[in-house]
Amino acid sequence: MRIVDLYGQGRPVFSFEFFPPKTDAGENKLMETMADLKSAVEPDFVSVTYGAGGSTRDRTHGVVTRIQNELGITGMAHQTCVAASRTDVLKNVKRLAASGVQNVLALRGDPPDTDGDWQPPADGFSHANELLEFLTAEFDLSLGAACYPEVHPEATSAEDDLAWTREKVKSGAGFLTTQLFFQSDCYVQFVEHAREAGISVPIVPGIMPITNLGQIERFTKMCGAELPAELRMRLQRCGDDAAAVMATGIEHAITQCRELLEAGAPGLHFYTLNKSHATRSILAAMRQL
Repeated sequence: MRIVDLYGQGRPVFSFEFFPPKTDAGENKLMETMADLKSAVEPDFVSVTYGAGGSTRDRTHGVVTRIQNELGITGMAHQTCVAASRTDVLKNVKRLAASGVQNVLALRGDPPDTDGDWQPPADGFSHANELLEFLTAEFDLSLGAACYPEVHPEATSAEDDLAWTREKVKSGAGFLTTQLFFQSDCYVQFVEHAREAGISVPIVPGIMPITNLGQIERFTKMCGAELPAELRMRLQRCGDDAAAVMATGIEHAITQCRELLEAGAPGLHFYTLNKSHATRSILAAMRQL
């Protein structure tokens, strides 16, 4: 199934993101988790991340193909280019396509920590739109890309960021998935501006349920997302009560997801961090709408 064809069918599309474990035992445990997820909530598709610098390339391939072949769930593999040459990308995506994977999320990826300006490898890619152009020319795939409701941390302005997003669509992205965010208005305003800029592809909100305050504060600092003050205060009042933090995070996510679907979002993409309890609870609530 091509993911781009799932959108626009008159119902919201629900999907989940996982990262590949480092060991065989971890991979088998993840497959058990996803089998339970399939029986409980029937996700439309599952995406599998690609580690920094391609460090999980083989695991990404293994997990996404097992998802499709063993569980019958449509899979999407992430493909970054920050540390890859064209030859590296071509080899990896050919392997994915030969295994039946029809969907790829094309990303630049995070540059390595260096003292100077990052430079792409020889015969590599500087930006995600270049990777998308390459994949579009070489393969017949359903390609997605990322977008940033609260502006990419490296962008000089919201207008500059939106121009790069438009280039991704021109280069072959058939849908966009947002970076995590916690305020529905950010998504609604971003979609309005994107439509005004001529971007017509589905824009899917990315949702990360809060299960740990310290963890989410690190994530928001890295990606430039804002944790609303009122939500932060509610989480801080939970103190060291992990169950209370999770309950508060789930409650906020359910409200946010309802607002997004009511605003016309084509679906919801959950960043699970390989933990299914919170996302299962949220999606169960969404299915009742």
